[in-house]
Amino acid sequence: AAKAPTRREQRAQKLATFTPDPSKATWAGIVFPGGGQIYNHKYWKLPIVYGGFLGCAYALNWNNQMYSDYSQAYLDIMDDDPGTASYEDFLPPRYNVEANRDYLERVFKNRKDNYRRQRDLSIFCFIGVYLISVIDAYVDAELSNFDISEDETKSNAKKIIRIIITVDFYIKTWYNVN
Repeated sequence: AAKAPTRREQRAQKLATFTPDPSKATWAGIVFPGGGQIYNHKYWKLPIVYGGFLGCAYALNWNNQMYSDYSQAYLDIMDDDPGTASYEDFLPPRYNVEANRDYLERVFKNRKDNYRRQRDLSIFCFIGVYLISVIDAYVDAELSNFDISEDETKSNAKKIIRIIITVDFYIKTWYNVN
């Protein structure tokens, strides 16, 4: 008599026959960052996804802090109150501020504007990493049952055309292009 498979063997067989659903992978990635990669059983991609998020979060925090510091320094150098002099933290000791006031005003304004721009770009990068992780989850699930054997070339070509049409539709919808 044949021996009944153990739980471990049943689970291994279930994982071996797992075919992800692209819409479930997409929704998992939308709801939880990295969720699409978890759903697709591509755990090795998680450090890449979360590394991207951490890098963007670090850049966002750094640029926001620098923007805040330079904004305050710019406001302080522009007012006539001698009690507000946070800009002196950026200068060497005994620096002659009055002789270089116009120059310092321009420098602090330019740096404030530059760090604001870098902060805003960090936000867009954060969104970009999120979107790439969702797109990766969709494409990975879509291509998970892609057969590369030579006798399946015609069905593979149809799958490729279907994927291209789907991606084209989403791009046109996203950018409102006809």
